[in-house]
Amino acid sequence: MFIISLTYVKPLDAVDAELEQHIAYPDKYYAANKSICSGRKNPRVGSAILCNAKTRDEVDQIIGEDPFCRAGVAEYEITKFEPTKYAQGFEKFIA
Repeated sequence: MFIISLTYVKPLDAVDAELEQHIAYPDKYYAANKSICSGRKNPRVGSAILCNAKTRDEVDQIIGEDPFCRAGVAEYEITKFEPTKYAQGFEKFIA
């Protein structure tokens, strides 16, 4: 599992130009249980994704499809995360 932290590197008008496509792109990953949750940071300086990928290469492939990545409006910090305690029901995401 990985935490993907996005930080905007372009003005918000550039971010907003890609926002609709960025919001739609992870739908196939939600359907495949690869994306667990995602959303904006507050204040609005970026966003975060909890990703149930098996490898860093898989994360890189997922990020490469992000319209924010393709447009160069965000930088990505990836942290490998190994849950050891979680709410009931979350176990379906643990590989």
